Amino acid sequence: MNTSLIHIIKKWIPEKSKVIDFGCGDGSLLKDLIDEKKIRGYGVEIDHNKIQECILKGISVIEKDIDEGIQDFESCNFDVAVMASSIQCLKEPHLALRKMLKLSKQCIVTLPNLGFWKCRLDLAQGRMPVTPNLPSSWYETKNLHLCTIKDFETLCFEEGFVINEKFFLNDKGAKSAMASTFPNTFASEGIYLIAKK
Repeated sequence: MNTSLIHIIKKWIPEKSKVIDFGCGDGSLLKDLIDEKKIRGYGVEIDHNKIQECILKGISVIEKDIDEGIQDFESCNFDVAVMASSIQCLKEPHLALRKMLKLSKQCIVTLPNLGFWKCRLDLAQGRMPVTPNLPSSWYETKNLHLCTIKDFETLCFEEGFVINEKFFLNDKGAKSAMASTFPNTFASEGIYLIAKK
């Protein structure tokens, strides 16, 4: 995760809140939040090696497939759920978002934008895109449901989710006027803070 993305996520998470990170990776984000914002953090991860790294950092982590495991946490009443760069890997992203907003007041979602101009150029040349936010070749990727910024915002509207805040980053992982003004074309990544109505 780049520093701009981490900064935005940290800004949105209140001090001493209860946070669950779906697809927490090696637990670095949760570790930073625990140290800096005194949160109670919990991770969900499927990769055994990353789980071991979480444990070494002292992160409470559960080995679960996100597609099948979100509902297991519905009675936990989290303040914030985080799903950074994982939503496009899920079988049913819309159902995952519904479930996440049953177990938390707000949800932070980050996603690579398939509408980014470099992706469009690759597709126009007959190739699947490879970018910093979509780094794997088509035959190696875990992505199942890639979308554009516009697609994601349409999904939020159709599902009745409120977008409280959003930021867009360019392919260098930084905010830019072009990415903010024309995100569907010039943002490589979108970051959303969503809630139920």
